[in-house]
Amino acid sequence: MTAGERSDLATARRIVVKVGSSSISGENAEKIEPLVDALAAAHARGTEVVLVSSGAIATGMPFLDLETRPTDLATQQAAAAVGQNVLIYRYQRSLRPFGIVAGQVLLTAGDFEDPTHRSNAGRAMERLLGLRILPIVNENDTVATHEIRFGDNDRLAALVAQLIGADALVLLSDIACLYTRPPDEPGAMPIDRVAFGDDMSGFQFGSVVVNSVGTGGAATKVSAARLAAASGVGVLVTSADLVSEALAGDEIGTWFEPDKTVVMNPVTGAVTSVAE
Repeated sequence: MTAGERSDLATARRIVVKVGSSSISGENAEKIEPLVDALAAAHARGTEVVLVSSGAIATGMPFLDLETRPTDLATQQAAAAVGQNVLIYRYQRSLRPFGIVAGQVLLTAGDFEDPTHRSNAGRAMERLLGLRILPIVNENDTVATHEIRFGDNDRLAALVAQLIGADALVLLSDIACLYTRPPDEPGAMPIDRVAFGDDMSGFQFGSVVVNSVGTGGAATKVSAARLAAASGVGVLVTSADLVSEALAGDEIGTWFEPDKTVVMNPVTGAVTSVAE
């Protein structure tokens, strides 16, 4: 059942959680453990959890002696190839004490555009969840090109939530909630709740994050949240440091109400009105 309120996250049947590069790479690599602790707690109470994790390129950079994110596609792909392996190892190492096995799922934008690929991806993830495996999804950076990239994993997470018919989507960032303008500017006010269809044109969202490893930001989270909400998926945007509270249904972050008049077919991705 779709999570219509933040409190429903505590009892949701299926949740997609997205975490960004800056939250789990570099000096923040140790934050993988508290993130996994929260996911394992939700898993233990019966919730099916899918993790969409950025960080392959950022994780691979030190192994290639790169101090800043590479700008050319070939080096990005090389860093991703190395980093994805290390990233999954770190997740599995943290999951092992809970007896949870991770399953790696790498997708491209083309996989969602091709009906056969989309169906295959959905079927594989359904089977993983049925086997109580925790799917860890990322963009397949080693084969994606500039022209067919998602650009950020916020949109990928929204599409995955649609694909598997998730009850809710949790987008983790570096701040506790969204603000009406960049939080370091005068007059910035926290946004507690966004009703479906609310006009947000008066708000000022930065298009990029202020670090050297991520590609998303507040604007991409708003766009992804509205995409998921339009498919009937409730969305919470909050800090990665508050993931435990988020999955417990606490009143934190910015909540995007889902469109409660639609249902989504996870096989085809088609959204239809409840009245139809």
